[in-house]
Amino acid sequence: MEDAFGSDFISISDEDGKEYELEVLSELIYNGATYLAVIPAGEESPEGAEIQVSILRSAEEDGEPILCAIEDEAELEAVYDLLMDSLYAEEEDG
Repeated sequence: MEDAFGSDFISISDEDGKEYELEVLSELIYNGATYLAVIPAGEESPEGAEIQVSILRSAEEDGEPILCAIEDEAELEAVYDLLMDSLYAEEEDG
């Protein structure tokens, strides 16, 4: 995971070396792990269409930072609830 665009955007590579740019909507620490809510960067959604948000866990593999899918349903639900609360609180403050 390389921070290529600044604090709100990251560039990642998949297992095949294909690069993707993601916009980080929110970040939080839960049970000692860091989680990110991300969307594909630069993609415009049609009017009224919902944006697909992915929630990923930050981890290290061979000393390199990686983003992992959350496979545990209880963990995903808890992190989702905390991220949504955080995002809605930011909207109310702004």
